[in-house]
Amino acid sequence: MKYLILIISVVLMACQTTEKHAHDAEGGHLTESEETPTIIHTKWTEKTELFVEFPALIVGKGSRFAAHFTFLDKHKPVTEGSVTVSLIGQEKGIRQTVGNPSSVGIFKPTLIPQKAGIYQLVFELNTPNLSDKIVIQNVRVFANLEVAINTLGNAEEDNGSITFLKEQAWKIDFQTAAAKNEEIFEVIPTSGVWEVAPSDYKTVVATSSGTVDFITENLTEGSKVTKGQIIATVNSSNLSSNNLGTKIQNAKAAYEQAKSEFDRKKELYESEIVPKSEFEQVREKYQIAKSNYETLSSGYSNGGKKIIVPFDGFIKTINVSNGGFVEQGASILAISKDKSSVLKVQVSSIHALNKEILKDLWYQPTKGKWSSLKENNGVIQSIGKEVNRNSPLVSVFAKVNELVQMPEGSYTDVQIAYGNSEKVVTIPETALLEDYGKYSVIVQLSGESFERRDVIIGKRNGNKVEIKEGLKVDDVVVTTGAYQVKMASMSGQAPAHGHDH
Repeated sequence: MKYLILIISVVLMACQTTEKHAHDAEGGHLTESEETPTIIHTKWTEKTELFVEFPALIVGKGSRFAAHFTFLDKHKPVTEGSVTVSLIGQEKGIRQTVGNPSSVGIFKPTLIPQKAGIYQLVFELNTPNLSDKIVIQNVRVFANLEVAINTLGNAEEDNGSITFLKEQAWKIDFQTAAAKNEEIFEVIPTSGVWEVAPSDYKTVVATSSGTVDFITENLTEGSKVTKGQIIATVNSSNLSSNNLGTKIQNAKAAYEQAKSEFDRKKELYESEIVPKSEFEQVREKYQIAKSNYETLSSGYSNGGKKIIVPFDGFIKTINVSNGGFVEQGASILAISKDKSSVLKVQVSSIHALNKEILKDLWYQPTKGKWSSLKENNGVIQSIGKEVNRNSPLVSVFAKVNELVQMPEGSYTDVQIAYGNSEKVVTIPETALLEDYGKYSVIVQLSGESFERRDVIIGKRNGNKVEIKEGLKVDDVVVTTGAYQVKMASMSGQAPAHGHDH
């Protein structure tokens, strides 16, 4: 007869469930002739999840632990480091350290209790990247097997839960999150258009007349460019009039002549031979000649003026073909920074929005991802005050303070939060499973035990959604990989264990 008791102690929650399998002190499945009850605990911290299975602790008998450690970030197994397990009572305790996992994610320390009673069971994980400490309270050591069996009683092997092994979860994109008690606002669902701030956009013009020669190959609209990159030259060497090379030579000659005159007059002025007014006239002529020469020659080489990229970004428009002629001041191309940083949203005037009642704004910087304007230190720049027959909507302009990967002019879903908030149970939107308008989630009962639970949703604020019925605070739901767990529930049988305990 199999005996099974599951005691689930959770930092963020407390829940109890029955697993579909159990393991002996060596990690194998219990057979009908083996009677030692198996204890299972699942515990979460901010960093890790511990799912541990071990035979009930009995005086004088060794209990081998199968401690599954998972990094909550990315939900991947701990592959290196040590684990120390301690059994601590009022008088003294015992402990053992294992220096590395026996298999991926699983550590197997063994303890032999010496005295019956109530203890703390402490797991200390140390890896190159983090350390964590997990304490399980009120762990009982039994005087003998008979007391353990009589105390723990019988447990049914199958309670209808879904078995999804740690080894399965570790091999796929999998993530969980606890339901929280958070503020939820009333929202106006709408859409917005990505625009570029004036400071993030620049038109590059020709600083001289000539033909445009593109240096960068395959330059098209949307091409990425970097600050300081030379992408073209404006060449006037083949022009009979308005030739920049000739102008530079003339300017250089005028500059050198003015400099020579300035140097000569400066000596005479310092010797008090020429008056100050005459020296200042020469100095002004010299400064004008110098400025004119430097302006004309700046960026000039090989008969042409260089077109230099002013900042990192991409080509928005190209207004001239390769070899085409441009007059001085004509637009050659437009460059935009590699982000759209202004969001223009239009809403009905019936909402009478102002900066005081507008609490937040959620948008999608890339498809499928929600961001909060407030959490990213963005600001509402302005809210329109007037409407007319041709434009009955009020415009709201928001300055977004993060990299936006959506093209300028593209649309994004937007939620505008306003008014007062209320605290409700919330979960990430990605945890929802939808079937014909009805919603459910996959709840993690313990390390390898799950159940599908129907929920009733309420308001949505960005990537979080209100749960009106079906969950309570600290219930753990699957946010990534829920579909795979759902499919496991439809397979009709529990999967075979994938690890050797």
